[in-house]
Amino acid sequence: MPASNSMFDPLHAAGSRAEAPQGRFMLITAPAKINLYLGVHEQTDDEGYHRVDTVMTTLDIADTIAIAPSDRLMVKTVPEADFPQEGNSAYRAAIAMGEAFGREPNFAILIDKHIPIRAGLGGPSTDAAATIMGICRYWGIDPRDERIDAVARSIGADVPFFLYGPPAHLDGRGDTMREMFRPLTGTPVALVKPMTDGVSTVGAYRRFDESPVPAGELEPMLDAMRAHDEDAIFAHVSNNLAPAARELCPEIGEILDWLRGQPDVRAVDVCGSGATVFAVCQTQMAAEKIGIAAMREHGWWAQAAKMEKSGPFIAVG
Repeated sequence: MPASNSMFDPLHAAGSRAEAPQGRFMLITAPAKINLYLGVHEQTDDEGYHRVDTVMTTLDIADTIAIAPSDRLMVKTVPEADFPQEGNSAYRAAIAMGEAFGREPNFAILIDKHIPIRAGLGGPSTDAAATIMGICRYWGIDPRDERIDAVARSIGADVPFFLYGPPAHLDGRGDTMREMFRPLTGTPVALVKPMTDGVSTVGAYRRFDESPVPAGELEPMLDAMRAHDEDAIFAHVSNNLAPAARELCPEIGEILDWLRGQPDVRAVDVCGSGATVFAVCQTQMAAEKIGIAAMREHGWWAQAAKMEKSGPFIAVG
């Protein structure tokens, strides 16, 4: 997995060395993300996947993964999921790890969910990445092992990003790391989402195919990230999948328009394929006020957050 930055270090991102823990369980934080840039190209590969460029950063909103050895693989979520455990990304990640390393992934995994699903915030992907890192720690596997990259990609396009942490540019299917950047730690963000079932990524891409929108310019965003020029970064926030999400869920459009009219907002766009909309704010107070107003005045789900710098962080119990 190519990279052009010395910060490209999954061991540091995991907050641990690649060795089995002494305790019986681990707690792992699994942060959410937003796309500062998302450029979906019309071209597809032989398997039908679009070429994608994206610049992502993590947030301080996170799921918490508790993992411990067990006599079999079990995955539960709080609140409880409305689908079988075999469909959970953490379950699939554990199975994939077992297949890649020839071992039985016998772990009990409990996911305390704080990241909304089908929200464009990367909840399933970050849970999978945290599970992968936890199993690496239990089995004494170096997270830089090339098989880890393959496992992550097999679960979902965003999973490789979550193995690390700092803001990054990825391309390919959105799963190939190209460059990491200095974190935008502490930058306040307001997240607002309609109280709906969200938008499926498959549905958003299908609608995009029906009426493609050209991707925004990538280089100005990359140049701004390299220079750590916040004004330029937020001036080039872009997501050409947003129109498709807006068509599938018109309330997203209402939120976009409302957020753009709020004070102390630097940039507004859709998170991934939706349905969450993010507003980069001048101050944390502004983000919190927006969140309160969104809930009280419109009944939307909302939360104030900050951009974060870390990937999965492991605490051994």
